[in-house]
Amino acid sequence: MMVLTMKDRTWRCLVLLLALVEAASQAWAQVAPPGETAAEIVVMRLTLPDAVAVALAPEGSARIRLAEELVRQAQARADESRSALLPNISASVSDQSVTRNLESYGLGLNLPGLVFPKLVGPFTVFDARATASQSILNLGAIRRFQASQTGVRAAETERDSAQDLVRAEVARAYLEALRAEAVVEAAQSDVDLAEAMLKLASDQKAAGTGTGIEVTRASVQLAAEKQRLLVSRNERASAHLQLLRTMHLSLATRLELAEKLSFVPAEPLTVAQALQVALVERADWQAQQKRAEAARLQLSAARYDRVPAVSLFADYGSIGSFDGKMLPTRAYGIAVQVPVFDGGRVDARRAQSASQQRQEAIRTEDLRAQIELEIRLALDALESAAAQLKTAEEGLVLARNEVAQAERRYRAGASAGLEVTDAQTRLERARENRISALFGCNIARINLAAATGTIRNVIQ
Repeated sequence: MMVLTMKDRTWRCLVLLLALVEAASQAWAQVAPPGETAAEIVVMRLTLPDAVAVALAPEGSARIRLAEELVRQAQARADESRSALLPNISASVSDQSVTRNLESYGLGLNLPGLVFPKLVGPFTVFDARATASQSILNLGAIRRFQASQTGVRAAETERDSAQDLVRAEVARAYLEALRAEAVVEAAQSDVDLAEAMLKLASDQKAAGTGTGIEVTRASVQLAAEKQRLLVSRNERASAHLQLLRTMHLSLATRLELAEKLSFVPAEPLTVAQALQVALVERADWQAQQKRAEAARLQLSAARYDRVPAVSLFADYGSIGSFDGKMLPTRAYGIAVQVPVFDGGRVDARRAQSASQQRQEAIRTEDLRAQIELEIRLALDALESAAAQLKTAEEGLVLARNEVAQAERRYRAGASAGLEVTDAQTRLERARENRISALFGCNIARINLAAATGTIRNVIQ
């Protein structure tokens, strides 16, 4: 009976672990998501502009559809306000059977020899009539219509702001997916390097210049790198699902990203320059300006409610017995309505409009401060990420050189395998640092574009 030593048992456990990890890796790459068949999976090759275009489609983002509904709602309010300035025409037809009690009108008489009826009727009255009115001068209604028109423009600008928000959201999700892809590629490179080091350790042991512990250490390193590869693939799948959700696409779609995570320099700007651009380009700032203007017009309308309103009116129709003689009647003229006392309604409306104007002024001031904050944060993050990327690039070059030197020393028998393993670990960290720095640069560039309102120019 053969007795296994502790070293042999350790070696066999590691081999079994490597086999299980490899099988799981192949299964993850080949099996479709649960509940989906291969025929249901749609593969889409996607660039960042394509992703944004899909999200901005009419059936895309829910935020865009809601913004479109708000525009329609604002337009309906404007149409309602305009109705006060347009002619108002109505028609009526009535046919009545009437009886009247004369005593109720004070017409009852009791004279000697004379008998007056107390009730008159029934008799039939037919009336067909058309009435019309037209406002000539109503400054309050005019101001309210102007305010509603400004509200429509504000809603349209809010729709543009919603589109910019969707662009930034999709860009961030796309960058997250690119980062996940880069992490998978780096993890695969680490696995390839670990496999090469395991083969080298095995060859060294077979040649008599290495030891079993070197092979064991290389096997442990390979198992750890394969575990990282599995985790990174799962994170990539999660990033792809989040991107699909952001684009409002079926989660069964399989994505292939057509771009790679790379450095794209941003245009150098000072805080003052970026703020000046933002106050011209940002749609939410323009929308807030329009809302403040609408509030000012509403306050003006409330003040004009104290001014007399002038209107024309006309009435024409025929009245009489439907089966007898019909007599034409008419009335027309000009009316001047002078507000005297309305129970405080106008004063209350004026106070409400004044409060709304102050609220919009507060929102305008707060939004300007928020824009400046976003710009400063984005500029600081961009500067920091650029410095981190430069350091990470240098560190990656040094780590690769260290791995190459350690491998050469190990091949020559001048060092142990532990030196190679340590160099591999530092190379892995250097790759992660570079990916994080690249991602930080791109996110800061997107955030700066969103803060200045130029996101649509950045995504082309």
